[in-house]
Amino acid sequence: MQSCEISSESTDDPLSSGLRTHRQPRIVVIGAGLAGLAATKVLLKNGFTDVTVLEASDHIGGRVLSVQQGKATLELGATWIHGAIGNPVYHLAEDNGLLEDTTDEERSVGRISLYTKNGVSHYQTNVGKRIPKDLVEEFSDLYNEVYELTQEFFQNGKPVCAESQNSVGIFTRDVVRKRITVDPDDSESTKKLKLSMLQQYLKVESCESSSPSMDEVSLSEFGEWTEIPGAHHVIPEGFMKIVELLARDIPSSTVCLSKPIRCIHWNFSAQRQEVIDKSDDTIRDNNHNENNHSCRPHQDPVKLRSPIFLECEDEEWIMADHVIVTASLGVLKQNHEAMFSPSLPEDKVLAIEKLGISTTDKIFLEFEEPFWSPECNSIQFVWEDEAQLEQPVYPEDLWYKKICSFDVLYPPERYGHMLSGWICGQEALYMERCDDETVAETCTELLRRFTGNPDIPKPCRVLRSSWGSNPYIQGSYSFTRVGSSGEDCERLAMPLPYANSTKAPPLQVLFAGEATHRKYYSTTHGALLSGQREATRLVEMYQDLHRVQHTKPNM
Repeated sequence: MQSCEISSESTDDPLSSGLRTHRQPRIVVIGAGLAGLAATKVLLKNGFTDVTVLEASDHIGGRVLSVQQGKATLELGATWIHGAIGNPVYHLAEDNGLLEDTTDEERSVGRISLYTKNGVSHYQTNVGKRIPKDLVEEFSDLYNEVYELTQEFFQNGKPVCAESQNSVGIFTRDVVRKRITVDPDDSESTKKLKLSMLQQYLKVESCESSSPSMDEVSLSEFGEWTEIPGAHHVIPEGFMKIVELLARDIPSSTVCLSKPIRCIHWNFSAQRQEVIDKSDDTIRDNNHNENNHSCRPHQDPVKLRSPIFLECEDEEWIMADHVIVTASLGVLKQNHEAMFSPSLPEDKVLAIEKLGISTTDKIFLEFEEPFWSPECNSIQFVWEDEAQLEQPVYPEDLWYKKICSFDVLYPPERYGHMLSGWICGQEALYMERCDDETVAETCTELLRRFTGNPDIPKPCRVLRSSWGSNPYIQGSYSFTRVGSSGEDCERLAMPLPYANSTKAPPLQVLFAGEATHRKYYSTTHGALLSGQREATRLVEMYQDLHRVQHTKPNM
């Protein structure tokens, strides 16, 4: 049986010396998404050998989920590499030849990313009419002008007026409506169409932000999210290839799948002796190393003086010196009270509560033949009866009204005749409760209604995501909600115990994941960089300890 102790031959390495023990520090990474895998890779590369990854689901990747459907690879999760220059995900893909087959159509330079930059978006109304292209372009220019204004509040320190309630949605609706209303060149019918298009654009923006509504997105903080220069790229073989590259040098024995955590007992002390007593038998007897090589046997916790105990859902207890938590913001919102003992500090809880996360889902529809014209790159749904609505909220039976569009996947040689629909917020959760047949019928009726073509057949295949109801994800990605700021991202990322707790072992609980990155939240590169950041904290701490010990004067 493998021993918990490192052999005596390794007692002189910097990591063991830094801990002043005859073993390396035990590090547990919770979550095998991009953040968790990136952290693990940095740790292993820097000589840490006692590293274990605990993943609650039965697969690695987190919010990256590529599914093979025929010849096509469909992305239920992360789809685009957002930007190129300095983007670690882009460079990882480029250096490993993952973008060699990416076509020009799969490189988007638009702010709102579609699957193709070629062709024309068809804006269709609920009475089956297409809005003229010149009118669409005219409105788009207006909307983009106002979008740029939303960026100025953070970037230029511009004060937010009280009327906007610090909301991107309220501000945008108010400014755009005023400009449309006072335009002397537009007829009343044209103004109504533009006002209806405004609602559709805000739905698209909500899907991009993964917010229930742009009314919930903070105006004063909206401009802090930083866009990396360069195009958005699709990986033809699937975004999971990035996950596989990160996992390539991580031994399979390091990763435990289907291993959800019940509670992280940190700052473990003698006062918790009763917990140790209660779990002694489980710790000694429940060694699953023989069944799953990713976890190690346990010894007496008092002798090892580990500051952290991880209580797993399967009743196993795992000791650690450090744990890197990469759980999504959705999971932290739902479970933080039960997940940490002692409880998280009040300011960290407040950051979790203030930051926003919602669900953005995709609905893929495959057809035998295209019913759309060759130049059509998307079908955008504009409800004319929503022109004067403030914040569209729909009951469960009208969930489909939150679908903002269906994009055409290009090239057809790779994807066949495939559409990808977008829906977000509570309505996405309603969609997740429906069966495939209901979703197929509902979307078909929607397409028939807006295109004015009653002969559109039902899709031959349906595939959709369900990030909101996934118990180990509970949302798609984070946003800065009204009342929150980038400081909350940094507060969420701050390791425990805080630096002023000088008597406690440092860096016990570290936090990574896209929601902890102040400038790149909601992105795959933000997640990857956050994992590297937390692993680097540990690397630097042990290097510093090693230097201190080797520079002490002999007494």
